[in-house]
Amino acid sequence: MNGPDPLTDDTTALPRGPLLGFAAGSVGMGVWVTVPGLLLLYFLTDVLAVTPWLAGLALLLPKVADVLLHPWVGHRCDVAQARRGDRRRLLLLGCALPAGFAALFAVPAGWTGGPAAAWVAVVFVAANLLFATYQVPYLATPADLRIGYHERTRLMAFRMVALTVGILASGLLAPLLTGGDDATRGGYRRMGLLLAVGMFVALLIGVTGITRLRRVAAAPPVAPGGGRRALVATLRDPQFRRLVTAYLAMSTTTHLVLAAAPYYAEYELGRPQLTTVLVAAFVAPALLVTPGWSAVARRVGKQRALLAAQAAFAVGSLVLAVGAAAGLPVLVTAVVVLGVAFAGMQLLPFAMLPDVIRAGAGAAGTYTGVWTATEALGGALGPWAYSLCLAGGGFVASTAGQTVLQSDTALAAVRYGFGLLPAVLMLGALLRQRRYTLDRVARVGGPPAHPGSL
Repeated sequence: MNGPDPLTDDTTALPRGPLLGFAAGSVGMGVWVTVPGLLLLYFLTDVLAVTPWLAGLALLLPKVADVLLHPWVGHRCDVAQARRGDRRRLLLLGCALPAGFAALFAVPAGWTGGPAAAWVAVVFVAANLLFATYQVPYLATPADLRIGYHERTRLMAFRMVALTVGILASGLLAPLLTGGDDATRGGYRRMGLLLAVGMFVALLIGVTGITRLRRVAAAPPVAPGGGRRALVATLRDPQFRRLVTAYLAMSTTTHLVLAAAPYYAEYELGRPQLTTVLVAAFVAPALLVTPGWSAVARRVGKQRALLAAQAAFAVGSLVLAVGAAAGLPVLVTAVVVLGVAFAGMQLLPFAMLPDVIRAGAGAAGTYTGVWTATEALGGALGPWAYSLCLAGGGFVASTAGQTVLQSDTALAAVRYGFGLLPAVLMLGALLRQRRYTLDRVARVGGPPAHPGSL
């Protein structure tokens, strides 16, 4: 713990300039969390002729490896913090992520099926490790700063808006850069290279922003942490377990929706170009509603606000299960509802994580390493779950330019996997989240909301 009241012990206001620099790092991270989740499964099944079950496995196994790699990165992160007083070296190493991103879509010419799946899986492992070296120290930043309960929400709100910009820009540009309806292997390679450049610039700016934030409000040094004891302490923390398991279900659900969007647009709505519309409707609301979620959290607390977001997501998903019969305006509206809820589910858990860290007994890097491992696992489980739906429905894979007539059961799998399954998963997240009680303690007797705004 840090001080007598680790949740509300400081009212330091962070200046806007360093906040914007810190947030810029999330623009680059947004590219990574969006494009592979949006396009990799489709890239494998409809461009590289990888069968759905093998494609899902190729995306799942690298993320399972992250469950081991991320806590280790968290430990190294805590060692660096104890020895050097910052986590800068790991952040700079993570700036090599764009190279891995570009390689992910640069499958050697002529490789299809199993060899293509193997290439993607191996590159995915290496790139995920680079992402961890950036993401873990980045997300440990709020716990490293001398700020209180509400200022942590404000910091994460800046981060959420920037993340949304990265998600939205890459989510809209990536399908266009691949060639749109006539996407080719060369188009995917071009997309990977162009987006990698923007990602690199954003990640470097983020490192600078973190350095400036630490100059303004670095918390007092703590005893060296990390290692097995810190990991055990983290896993034994009941508040963290409740929050992180609920977030696993949330991450799985949102990544499933992103992976399913191209299939839903092409096979349910009959218009592949609507992928861009669905992604925009899902992501864009965060640019407008993130300050609103921050205000709601200040008024009723982060926990209650998060429960409301989860409930809204589940209801919106059920509408999507109706499919094209509901009409395009209704379906797009339902996706917008999901997008509003998604904004809350990206802001609030990440604002609650440093609360848990400050109140807990473990080390910040270890907490964050386990958290990001969970997020990575959710990022794999979502596409994998959808690939199982496709395989169960008899969906037939194809190469770029090849037309395949899908069966009625395959089309039903496309629809229900995009609507019904996310609703069930989100209901599970809500039931688990209800057991989290730290927020109730934090809001009682805490300081008034900081007057600064996003």
